[in-house]
Amino acid sequence: MTEPFPLQTLLDLANSRMDDAARKLGELIASERAVEEKLSLLVDYRNEYQARFLEAARNGIGPDAWRNYSAFLGKLDDAIAQQQKVVSDSKQRTERGQQAWVDERNKVKAFDTLSHRYQAEQARKEAKQEQRLTDEHAAKQFRDRNDEE
Repeated sequence: MTEPFPLQTLLDLANSRMDDAARKLGELIASERAVEEKLSLLVDYRNEYQARFLEAARNGIGPDAWRNYSAFLGKLDDAIAQQQKVVSDSKQRTERGQQAWVDERNKVKAFDTLSHRYQAEQARKEAKQEQRLTDEHAAKQFRDRNDEE
């Protein structure tokens, strides 16, 4: 009978950790997409607002309106810069999450390789044992036939 793989607990743990790392990576990727989408919306809104400002400036606006447009564009620029930092940080977290998943996957592969080697060795031992029993049985039958003669 084949003995169980002695490191099965570690293989199961490595699989569990790899699954956790994959789930976490999925969350990080979704988060990265969300912050990139927010950045895109901010940039689009800034472009639209600047277009309105330029149109208003062509039509003639007063100094107060000019200051308001300029101040708001400055705030949008600040918000965009902050969001770019958030995107950059998110990308770094995603890269670390991807590396963590790769590391866990490599551990699983290593334990899986050991498991396959162990199973192959067990199968080889079983085949050898079975062959020995078959040989012994054949030898016994041969002896019994010779004894009968």
